[in-house]
Amino acid sequence: MDGFEALRGRHLGAIAAAADEAALEEARLAAVGKKGEVALMMRELGQMAPEERKTAGPALNALRDEIEAALKARRAALGDAALEERLRAEWLDVSLPGRPRRRGTIHPVSQVMEECAAIFGAMGFAVAEGPQVETDWFNFDALNIAPEHPARQEHDTFFLHRDAADPRPPHVLRTHTSPVQIRAMQAQGAPIRVIAPGRVYRMDMDQTHTPMFHQIEGLAIDRNVSMANLKWVLEEFFSAYFGAPVRTRFRASHFPFTEPSAEVDIQCSWQGGQLRVGEGDGWLEVLGSGMVHPNVLRAGGIDPDLWQGFAFGMGIDRMAMLKYGIPDLRAFFESDVRWLGHYGFAALEVPTLHG
Repeated sequence: MDGFEALRGRHLGAIAAAADEAALEEARLAAVGKKGEVALMMRELGQMAPEERKTAGPALNALRDEIEAALKARRAALGDAALEERLRAEWLDVSLPGRPRRRGTIHPVSQVMEECAAIFGAMGFAVAEGPQVETDWFNFDALNIAPEHPARQEHDTFFLHRDAADPRPPHVLRTHTSPVQIRAMQAQGAPIRVIAPGRVYRMDMDQTHTPMFHQIEGLAIDRNVSMANLKWVLEEFFSAYFGAPVRTRFRASHFPFTEPSAEVDIQCSWQGGQLRVGEGDGWLEVLGSGMVHPNVLRAGGIDPDLWQGFAFGMGIDRMAMLKYGIPDLRAFFESDVRWLGHYGFAALEVPTLHG
């Protein structure tokens, strides 16, 4: 056991001086490895006299425990130093502004369609849908539109090509969502209260017209429905949609599918060239309406002697233009990302009646 303290000091010093994991492992092997000095000395305990073994055994066990404790402490210190160095090298300035992520937006047409559905839904109207390719009967005949009506000419309606020998009725791209009302009446009967939003098609193209646009139509049928109910529904809708009380003005008109018929204007002003809805002494035409014609009720399978109702229709695109100050209807369908980014809505900005 001569030189025991020197042995202890040498190995503990080697452990303390280890600069990395490799050097620490070399120090461990030299001390307590299978061929390490302390391990070899412990193997020699069996050759010692009993009196010497009583002294050397505890001393060697204590030295081995001390070396292992020093190894563990040095390994932890090296790990902490490595972590500190990594944190120093990978330092991140969290005060920097975040990198912007490009996000899509909800199209104004989709947003306004949802706004209308929320407002009319609060008044008890359900949403009805139908095909965009309609038969001539649903699009015209069922709506009391005479064969000589201009809307049935090719300069106003998209007719689908078919062979002259084809026995099926002619088909068109629907010119309004009124066929959805016929289908809803046939499917549900009366009483009924629905709105029909969707795409429609007409041969027209200028700043305020496009070959494809969007409409929303409403239908309410019951035993005692009147024009007074129609006026209340429309005034409630416009007031909720524009966020301020809006007066309406009904002007007598003519539509084949309603009798009596009325064009509806909303109160507005043009101060400084800017349209303001709900104030001033001006009027702006926004939709057509009226009491459903008896022939239309019969086409929907409803007895006009027992039931009556009103209908109305307006352009969703035009309503979006009025509310959000969009000057040109054609821009709605040009897929300009800059335009969509400016006029679009956040995906989570879901329309509610309260909002």
